[in-house]
Amino acid sequence: MEIRRAGSQPSGKGPADWFTGQVRLDPLFAAAAPARVAMAQVTFEPGARTAWHTHPLGQTLIVTSGLGLVQREGGPVEEIRPGDVIWFPPGEKHWHGAPATTAMTHIAIQEALDGKAVDWLEHVTDQQYSGG
Repeated sequence: MEIRRAGSQPSGKGPADWFTGQVRLDPLFAAAAPARVAMAQVTFEPGARTAWHTHPLGQTLIVTSGLGLVQREGGPVEEIRPGDVIWFPPGEKHWHGAPATTAMTHIAIQEALDGKAVDWLEHVTDQQYSGG
C-alpha cells in the first residue's frame, strides 16, 4: 500500500508547447509498471486551453469546477460542467480548456502505451477556440 498525501507533489505550470494561456498541473499519481494509468488535476485560467492532441489508449476527463470547453476534430465546441465525464477514444484528435471568462478544473485520466500517454499536435487557433 502507498498513501500519497495531499500537497506532497509540487504543482507545475503547463508548458507553452502544450498549452495556450495559464494552466496549472497537479499530478495525482502515475502507477508503477505493470500498471500504466496516470491521473492529474488540471486547472485552466480563463481563455487557457490545450493544444490539439491524441491519446493512444484514450482519455477520460472529470470536470470538478468551473465551466469548460471541449472539441473533437470535425465536431462543434461543446460546454462541459462540474460532474460531467468526457471520454475521448484512442487516437481521437481533440482539445479542452476554459472559456474566455471562467476558469475550469478537471481530473485527467489516461493510460500509457509503450511509455507514451499523449501525442501533442498543433496549437488550437483563436478561430477554432471561438467555434468559428
